[in-house]
Amino acid sequence: MKIIQTEKMPKAAGHYSTVIEHQGLLYISGQLPLDPITREKPDTFREEVDLVFKKLDLLLKEAGSARNQVLQMRIFLSDIALWPEINDLYAAFFGDHKPARIVVPSPPLHYGCSLEIEATAFV
Repeated sequence: MKIIQTEKMPKAAGHYSTVIEHQGLLYISGQLPLDPITREKPDTFREEVDLVFKKLDLLLKEAGSARNQVLQMRIFLSDIALWPEINDLYAAFFGDHKPARIVVPSPPLHYGCSLEIEATAFV
């Protein structure tokens, strides 16, 4: 097991690792749509989604992977009514690649965020 952390990656905000690699698999901890420097949340749902996908791209790249190597995504939504929009944005982000996925309606998320994502990928 190897903890992956680079200078470009945001530091974990609690007692966890942002990315762990084990036997060629990457386990990426939940990513909230908070700016890694200011800790501010974007104003719109689309901006929140754009930010978590941008963070995911960075983490994958820094760990030696890419979005087309994502095996599974877990998306937690504070409002299931957002499902159609997240589905469209997810499809645009991944293109022809279709990782396994679950969308979980959840109670309010930390800091008033509308979503949180986590992923499993390979290197």
